[in-house]
Amino acid sequence: MTKQPPRPRDVNQLAKHIADLATGDATDPSPDDGKNPAAVELGRLGGLKGGKARAANLSDEQRSEIASKAARARWNRESGGN
Repeated sequence: MTKQPPRPRDVNQLAKHIADLATGDATDPSPDDGKNPAAVELGRLGGLKGGKARAANLSDEQRSEIASKAARARWNRESGGN
């Protein structure tokens, strides 16, 4: 999930900001401003293939152990959860 840019907390400043956006006097900054597009693409590429590559390298026993550990962690939570 992308992080939203901060909005003014003061009602009057927020109203001015909304009016500026509506008239085209101001624009919302892109969440990717200041990021290197090549680095963003490489990170996305790694994220897309990471889980599949990891699963392909695990044995059935290793995958089962990871799943069991996750299930134990879910069931052993002290709070009621959602």
